Amino acid sequence: MTPRVKSPFKVAPDAVKAMMALETTLHSSGLEHGLLEVVKLRASQINGCAFCIHMHVTDLRSHGETEMRLYMLSAWRESSLYTDREQAALAWTEALTRISETGAPDADYELLEAQFTEVEQVNLTFAIGAINVWNRLQVGFRAPHPVEAPRTAA
Repeated sequence: MTPRVKSPFKVAPDAVKAMMALETTLHSSGLEHGLLEVVKLRASQINGCAFCIHMHVTDLRSHGETEMRLYMLSAWRESSLYTDREQAALAWTEALTRISETGAPDADYELLEAQFTEVEQVNLTFAIGAINVWNRLQVGFRAPHPVEAPRTAA
């Protein structure tokens, strides 16, 4: 895969600075770090953003997330590994990431409303919007994910 724009962050530093300010605000908003990262990972899976999947899996693992929860994330609806709060956030993430298909259903909003305050709902929605912007930058400009050295046979 050949990058289309080698460094979109250098080309548009003011826009990147604004996005990074939003990220800083969201990480100090009171929403749990792990919840935000799981949401970002799920949106990145839906959008097929290898760069962001790599980044968020790496972050989650470094913060102690279990391998099984990472493996099961795409099947979270069929798994008992996620809390009601996480399930509500994941449903909202999927609804907003696929908004042209879903229209943000009332049922998904009701799950969100039951688990999150209004301030948290708005901040979570900003987080979902932000990861979708990052995904579009990385996928659109074909940003390659870091490659780890392959393991050798034992």
